[in-house]
Amino acid sequence: MPDAKPNRTKRIFLLLRILLVAGGIVFAIIWLSNERRWADLKEIFRQMNIWIFACTLAIFVFSQIIIGLRWWLLLRTQAIFIPFWAAVRLYLLGWFYNNVMPSSVGGDLIRLWYVTKHTEKKFEAALSVLVDRVIGLASTLIIAVFFYLVFIRAQGQKIDFTTENGFLTSLARYKWLFLSVALAVAAPLAVLLLHAKGRAILQKLCSSVRKHAAGVFKKLTNAAVLYRTKPLAILAAFALTVILQIATITGFWLLGRSLGIQAGIEYYYTFFTLVWVLGAIPVSIGGAVVMEVVLASLFVKFAGVDETAAAALALCQRFIWILASLPGAVIHLIGAHLPRISNLTDQEKTGI
Repeated sequence: MPDAKPNRTKRIFLLLRILLVAGGIVFAIIWLSNERRWADLKEIFRQMNIWIFACTLAIFVFSQIIIGLRWWLLLRTQAIFIPFWAAVRLYLLGWFYNNVMPSSVGGDLIRLWYVTKHTEKKFEAALSVLVDRVIGLASTLIIAVFFYLVFIRAQGQKIDFTTENGFLTSLARYKWLFLSVALAVAAPLAVLLLHAKGRAILQKLCSSVRKHAAGVFKKLTNAAVLYRTKPLAILAAFALTVILQIATITGFWLLGRSLGIQAGIEYYYTFFTLVWVLGAIPVSIGGAVVMEVVLASLFVKFAGVDETAAAALALCQRFIWILASLPGAVIHLIGAHLPRISNLTDQEKTGI
């Protein structure tokens, strides 16, 4: 019984995320209902080189395995010696939950929960998940800022969010979509606010958000203390992440060219990384809808790409993400994420 109210707030948050994705799918269907646009989209996909798509998918899957290696190295810096493939399987399981499962439990929490089954160092293992996520996001943002400043801003082009021709003005063309999504989210909130129990739930939700934010800050502080004696490990993790992300985005650039998109590769390095950071914000399932709309809008506005081609590129990224998530589903179904009995200590085997 004591967990009923926290679970209720989680269900409400999950419902809002599902409503956002559902609204986006409805908008996509309406947008594609235009006969000419649908014909253009089919033609774009028809000219796509399937081998380049497969190569991009392979690069992406390989990158996920190596990111599992990054996390494994972070675990080893804390003297947590779980097998390499166990770390990779847990990472792929978390990737599946992040991108496919409409759950209130994120992939990082899944990783955190199951890695503690592999080691007695629960606190250090939990911190490794947090540090791994921070390194991934920070390196992604660094790539976006670097390519924007060096290759886009230096050429006199500026991503402007406020002027008459700015990014927000471009998004205003889809204002009815955002209004529909806002109404879909606001409606259940309004119902909650009209009832005393609903207001109590929202208060608890806000309190839970503040509590979790304070907890994350505390964990980051503890992580900084634990990892400051391992600067080379952190630098190696950053370097590895940057190399993998550059390789992955290069694959998407080749895929974009096969779709007929002639935008320079610097736009890919800037826009894809910006969208990946945005997708980490848990406002939808795996960043669905939000990432596609923003990525397509950026390419249309600043790279001069046709909006149907930009939409095709955004959809290709989503297809690749979903396909790359499937190994995580297999891992979950066969129980490969659980520690083997032979790897457990005598105390863990007996439960004493």
